Amino acid sequence: MSKTNKNNEDIKHNAGNTGDEFAEDDFAEAEGLTNSGESMSEDKIKSLAEKFIAQKKDALLEVAKDYPKKKSLPIDYSELVKFNAELCDELIDFPDKVIKIFEDVVNTQNIPVNFEGEVKFHVRFNLPKGFSIKIRDVTSENINKFFSVDGVITRVSDVLPKVYVGVFQCPLCGKRKEIEQEKTRNLIVPSVCDDCKKMVRFKLLPEESKFIDIQRLEIQEPLELLRGGEEARKIEIWLTDDLTGKVLPGNIINVTGVMKLIPPKDINDAVYRKFIDANNLNVVDREFTEVDLSEDDIKKIKEFAESPDIAKKFTDSIAPTIYGYKEIKEAMALQLFGGSKFELPDKTKTRGETHLLLIGDPGVAKSKLLTGASNIAPKSIYVSGKGTSAAGLTATAEKDEFAEGAWVLKAGALVLASGGLACIDEFDKMESDDRAAMHEALEQQTISIAKAGIIAKFKSETCVLAAANPKFGRFSGEKAISDQFNIPPTLLSRFDLIFPLRDIMDATQDQGIARYVIMAYTGKKEELLIPKIDVEFIRKYIAYARKNIIPVLGETAQKKIEEFYLRLRRESGGDTVQITARQLEGLIRLSCASAKMRLKGVVENEDVDRAIRLTTYSMNLIARDKTTGKIDVDIITHGPKEKRDKIRVMSDIIENLTDNGKMNCNMEDVIKVAKEQGIDEKDAKNFIENAKKEGRIFEPKSGLLGMIA
Repeated sequence: MSKTNKNNEDIKHNAGNTGDEFAEDDFAEAEGLTNSGESMSEDKIKSLAEKFIAQKKDALLEVAKDYPKKKSLPIDYSELVKFNAELCDELIDFPDKVIKIFEDVVNTQNIPVNFEGEVKFHVRFNLPKGFSIKIRDVTSENINKFFSVDGVITRVSDVLPKVYVGVFQCPLCGKRKEIEQEKTRNLIVPSVCDDCKKMVRFKLLPEESKFIDIQRLEIQEPLELLRGGEEARKIEIWLTDDLTGKVLPGNIINVTGVMKLIPPKDINDAVYRKFIDANNLNVVDREFTEVDLSEDDIKKIKEFAESPDIAKKFTDSIAPTIYGYKEIKEAMALQLFGGSKFELPDKTKTRGETHLLLIGDPGVAKSKLLTGASNIAPKSIYVSGKGTSAAGLTATAEKDEFAEGAWVLKAGALVLASGGLACIDEFDKMESDDRAAMHEALEQQTISIAKAGIIAKFKSETCVLAAANPKFGRFSGEKAISDQFNIPPTLLSRFDLIFPLRDIMDATQDQGIARYVIMAYTGKKEELLIPKIDVEFIRKYIAYARKNIIPVLGETAQKKIEEFYLRLRRESGGDTVQITARQLEGLIRLSCASAKMRLKGVVENEDVDRAIRLTTYSMNLIARDKTTGKIDVDIITHGPKEKRDKIRVMSDIIENLTDNGKMNCNMEDVIKVAKEQGIDEKDAKNFIENAKKEGRIFEPKSGLLGMIA
C-alpha cells in the first residue's frame, strides 16, 4: 500500500463515528464511483466535487457573507478522505487539476454576495501531518505534487499585482485574445493571430487584463531541527490573493502547496529554481514545532522532575568540559527554561526571558560556555558581534532582487530565535549603531521597522546570552564596567545578571583547569566530562517545560522576594542604591524559571532562594563597593562612588566658571580649582576628555571649555 493510501486509510478509520456532516450512504455512493485504482477522469472528479461541495453549502454561505474579506472555503483532508479516498490520492498526485475543478464547481454555485465586481472563491486544503516534508527533503520527486512544509519566514516581499488572465491585441487586425497565465513570473504571449494567421508581436492590454495579488516569501527550516552546526535549508513560497499580507518575518508557518519550477534565464542552462505555489497557509504559534514528544517521553520527563538534585544535574550538563563556573552554569540553565510572562492591568506584558552577560579576560572559556548553551537549547542561534550588523541581528527593510527590486522585510537573528536562545559572542566588537538597535529587542521583546513607508513590528521573545572582552586586555575591578567595555550603560541595564570571568592565579583552580584540559585532549571518556543528562533528553525536557508550565508566585514566595527587596532598599542611603525595580523583576524571572525547571506551577521558597543566591553572587562580583562594603548598582554603569563624586565636582566647577553670562572658561582655571578641591591634574584632564567624547562639554577653541545645556 502506498504512503498516500495508508494515510488515507488511517484518517478514514480515525474519522469514523465523529458526527461528521457526511452521511455513511453519501460516503458509500462516492466511494463506489471509482474503484479502479487508475487516475480519474475530469468528469469523475467534477461529479465527486459537486457532491462534496453540496454538503459544504452552509460553510460556503458563511464565507460569502464576509466577501471579499473572506474568499476561501477551507476543506479538511480528513473530511475528504471520508468522502472518497481515491479523490484524495488524486489531489496529492495531480493537485493542479483537482484544485481547479473544485474551484470551478464552487464558483458556479451562484452564491449570493454583497459585492460589486468579479467574484472568485478559492478552495484551501488542510493536510494532516503525515504529508509534511522537511524543506531539505523537497526534491525533484515532489514536482507538481501536493504536500506541506513547516518553516520560519526569513524574507517577505511587498504585495504586487500579477496578470493571471492576459488580454492581448494583434497590431495588424486589432483582434483580441485572452490567455490564462501560469504561476511563474514569465508572461505567456501569443505569437500567431487567429484571424490574420500571421506571426506578430502582440500587445498586452493591462486595462482589460485581470490581475491578482501575489507575494513571495522565503522560509527556512526551524532552528530546533538543526544539529551540530548544520546550515538551515531554505525554499521560496508564492502566495496569491487572500493569502497575501498576513505574515511577517519570524513567523513560523505551515504551508500546503504544489512544488513548481522557474525556468532559467539562460536558454542553455538546464538548472531550474524551485518554489512552492501555496494553496493554504497557517501561522503556527507554538515555540517548538519540531520537538515531538511521545507519551513515553512525557512520562520520563515527569519522573525526572521529581529528582531532588535536578538543578545540579542540569548545571553539570552545561559545558561539562569547562572547569568551574558553577553559579554561571546554573544561571544559564535557568535562562534556557525562561520565566513566566504576566499581563498587567493596563494590558502590557512583562518579559519572561532572562538575559545574561559574561565579561572578562581572554582565554577564560566565555565562547565555550556560549557554545555549550547553544548546543543543548532546543532552539538557538550563535552569532559573533564582530561580523554581525544591526540588520543581521534585528530586522530590516531593504530593496532586494528577491522582489524584483521592490522593498523586502528581512528577519535577523533575534527574530528568528524568538522563543529560544540567541548567543552573541564578541558583543563588545559590534558597531555602536548595531548595539543601539538591540534596546527594544532586549526589553520590549519586539523589533520595530519604519522605513520607506513600511511600518512593521516583529516578535522577538528571545533570551540573549552575550560575551564581551575588556578594551585593555584584562578586566579591572577598580573601574566601571561601562568604562572597560564598548557597551553603553543603557544596554548594560537590560541584562538581568552580569558575570565577570577573571584569570586569577590560584593553585587549586589552576590544577583543576589543567586536569580538565588534559582529560579533554586525551580522548578518554572521563566521567567528569560526560553530561549528567543526555542532550536530546534535555532538549525535550526544556521544550515540554516551556510549552506546558507557566509558574505563578505563591504567597510565601511573594513575601520572601518582597522582604529581600525592602531590606536592601532600607540599607541603601545617600548616593548608594543596593537594588532597583529592574533587579526585582529579574528575581521574579529567575524564580519562575527555577519552578519551571522543576515542572512546578507555583514558585516556592526553594526557587526564590536560588534566584536570590545567584543575584547576590553576581552583584557581589560587579557592584560591591570596596570602601563601604555595600552593594551599589550604580557601580555597574558609572563606577565607584568616589569616581562619581569627582565627576559631580568637576561638573560643578565648569558650571560655576561659566556662570554670570560667560560662554566659556579656561581649561587651566578648571584644573586649578580642581586641585584646590582635592582632584589631581590627571583625573581632571581625564574627566574633560571623557566629557567631550560624551558631548557634555565642548572645546570651541584650544584651551577654552563650554557647557552644553
